Amino acid sequence: MLTLVIQAGGQSSRMGQDKALMDFLGRPLIERVLERVSSIADEVVIVTNRPEGYRYLNIPLFPDVIPERGALGGLYTALKVATHPEVALVACDMPFASVEILSAAREILKQENCDAVIPKTEHGFEPLHAVYRRDTCLSAVKAAVDADKWRMISWHQDAEVCYLPPEKMARLDFRDYTFMNLNTPEEFKKAEKLAQQQ
Repeated sequence: MLTLVIQAGGQSSRMGQDKALMDFLGRPLIERVLERVSSIADEVVIVTNRPEGYRYLNIPLFPDVIPERGALGGLYTALKVATHPEVALVACDMPFASVEILSAAREILKQENCDAVIPKTEHGFEPLHAVYRRDTCLSAVKAAVDADKWRMISWHQDAEVCYLPPEKMARLDFRDYTFMNLNTPEEFKKAEKLAQQQ
């Protein structure tokens, strides 16, 4: 059983407004993200500190358990509020999020008995498009937060973290822009053009 957590707790400071609720090809961006990845889940929740704009989705909403702790605090909240043993975490501003990649990560989680499976590209890790084993990761992430660590990889030494490499993703629904996240109006426009070409 798997919980999908959409992480919408960021400040959207460079966008000037809540980017998950901005219009993307005629509808709020978060609706596109949900449509692309929710089929993997037995439960879907959204982590947000601004719940008012998301109530219309009729999806459970949770604020950060520990406020102002950045992405690592958001991961802790996601693991804390999930009710299923496996957790897929996806950022709200990833219009090309891939259910195939999440499914592949989940298979590796089971087959190799990992605690987390995180895609890795030439640009680095993608922890906001990854799958986690709730119980083991929760304690490791909490320990990192308690130790005043901020980096998303600061807890990896305390868990069995596996990586989904580019060569495995190449056989799936993977493009150079799969993990693209939108932080500026210019990036928003670029993503809309890419989406129209699909």
